[in-house]
Amino acid sequence: MKNIQIEHPLECEAPNEQIKKESLWSNLKYAFVGMLFGIVFVKAEIISWFRIQEMFRLQSFFMYGVIGTAVIVGIISVFLIKKLNIKTLTGEKVIFHDKTFNKGQIYGGLIFGLGWAITGACPGPLFAQIGSGFFVVFITFLSALAGTWTYGYFRDKLPH
Repeated sequence: MKNIQIEHPLECEAPNEQIKKESLWSNLKYAFVGMLFGIVFVKAEIISWFRIQEMFRLQSFFMYGVIGTAVIVGIISVFLIKKLNIKTLTGEKVIFHDKTFNKGQIYGGLIFGLGWAITGACPGPLFAQIGSGFFVVFITFLSALAGTWTYGYFRDKLPH
């Protein structure tokens, strides 16, 4: 893993190559699409703790079907973006970087999956769950923030 110098404390360590700054209008459009996405999550019961528990207890195929469909859509989307040289909304080229595998991803995946199974929430639907009135999920949200902070703090000391 290469060392990247972060000049600004809020700067992403893996920034994209976007050059043009997004306008306020663009960000509002993204927020609107995000809200629609959350509504779909709620209506499709993807945020349901019971659906997630069914998945982890191997009692229902529903969530596996949702996740599998998302993976297939992602694969097709990346293929089409590369094949057709599709640009961003601001007209910039989309660049995909190769990822390197390390054993820390296995440990992280196991911890993530355990937390998901215990809480019935992954980061995707957390905001939709809170927005739907499941305020107890705010504890899960705070735990996710604490976990992210802890990872950032100990990252350099973790196995690669």
